[in-house]
Amino acid sequence: MNRTHPAVRALMTIALWAFVFFLAFPLVWLVLTSFKPTAEIIRSGAQLWPETFTLENYRVALFQERVMQTAWNTLKIAVASSLLTLAIATPAAYVLARRSGGVNRPVVGWILISQTFPVILIIVPLFMILARMGLGNTHLGLILVYTVWSLPFVLWMLRGYVRNVPVEIEQSAAIDGANHFQILTRILIPLILPGLVATGLYGFINAWNEFFFALVLVKSPELQTIQVNLARFRGVEGLARWGPLAAGSVLATIPTLILFAFLQRGLVSGLLSGGVKQ
Repeated sequence: MNRTHPAVRALMTIALWAFVFFLAFPLVWLVLTSFKPTAEIIRSGAQLWPETFTLENYRVALFQERVMQTAWNTLKIAVASSLLTLAIATPAAYVLARRSGGVNRPVVGWILISQTFPVILIIVPLFMILARMGLGNTHLGLILVYTVWSLPFVLWMLRGYVRNVPVEIEQSAAIDGANHFQILTRILIPLILPGLVATGLYGFINAWNEFFFALVLVKSPELQTIQVNLARFRGVEGLARWGPLAAGSVLATIPTLILFAFLQRGLVSGLLSGGVKQ
């Protein structure tokens, strides 16, 4: 029976709506700014709500700044890197969670230590390695980089999801004649599907928002990602064109919002189940 005082519930509701407003306000400001003409944006004391709505900023972003092309490039890279990361991390997490041995501790140590490396320390050798492999200035090279960069955290998370599955289920399948591959694909993966959704979404967002690797490793304009493209929304004197930049940022946000909307339930349940036991 809920015995919370009405005044306390009211305060909790107000605090919740204040937090939602705090999180949503930058996005609302961005969307409204994308519909403002340039003169209104740069004017001192501009209001939140546009006085004059215009689609010129979206026209410039779509047809002059190649936002859709770079968004398509980023979408391909993000989807491929997240799927490749899951394909590698899932069987590796199964082995780490179910097999105890001398290799487990060094692998777990590598997972933790790898998250402390600054990107700037590895970018030069990484650039040289990709160039010697013929993968410099290619989407494939960037996909491999994002896969390696996301793999430690995804492997760590999936290890926790696998450990949450009772081992008795696998033992029963083994008694019925299932091998390790069948146990992994037919039993374990369906049970940890929310965890796969959560970690796959992490890999996707990690690749979609990444800027530094894409800036250094990809030089051809037709291969650029959307984050690098948005950073180039500047005039000849280095002044940002705020209207097209806001419009391009709104367009860059739409795919991730759609993905979160479709995978929200699996993401929440995956995060909760993965945080129970490590």
